[in-house]
Amino acid sequence: MNLEESVRSVLNRYAAFDGRASRSEFWFWILFVVAVSMAINIASMMLGILTIVGWIFQLAIIIPSIAVGIRRMHDVGKSGWFVLIPVYNLYLYTLPSEGPNAYGTAPAGALKAV
Repeated sequence: MNLEESVRSVLNRYAAFDGRASRSEFWFWILFVVAVSMAINIASMMLGILTIVGWIFQLAIIIPSIAVGIRRMHDVGKSGWFVLIPVYNLYLYTLPSEGPNAYGTAPAGALKAV
């Protein structure tokens, strides 16, 4: 999954907390959010008037960010509540996808033959 596919996937499943999200989908979403946030912050520092744009962007992406984080936890076989554990959740975000589990089958292309 590339950056564009990941952003479309997350936005299409805006508030879907069920199912699974592959590692690439999650991390490309994080890359997109960080890049856009940095661009807004730089523009805000230069112009001094775009602070409201940053707030609107952050409010717009909070639900899909939580949703993709929960789906990523499901992908590694954990409950969505694990996103609330500060350091351990970062470790879980980096784990590869499990095979089929209680949350469904693995996302397409997430499992590779070893």
